[in-house]
Amino acid sequence: MIICSCQRISDKDIHAAIDWMRASDPSTIVTPGKIYHALGKAPDCGGCIKLFVATMRENDNLEVPPILRGLKPRRQRKERKHEGRREGHRVSQQGTPR
Repeated sequence: MIICSCQRISDKDIHAAIDWMRASDPSTIVTPGKIYHALGKAPDCGGCIKLFVATMRENDNLEVPPILRGLKPRRQRKERKHEGRREGHRVSQQGTPR
């Protein structure tokens, strides 16, 4: 099945690239960009990315390398009501200049 019509990449091409990358380096992190590069192509319009990633996930060799499993999760940011701006960021809130 054709996944990327712009570059004519099929599901078989994606699976073959993943298998080849995993065989050459078991600890590599496989990304869509690396698959395009391995196939000697570059993404064009990006319309296929959802299907591209879904096809990648079907491959048994896509698992996370053991050394990267169990890493400490990122801290969750507190919900900000002010879009990251500090209080008094508006000129009218800063007071009069001296």
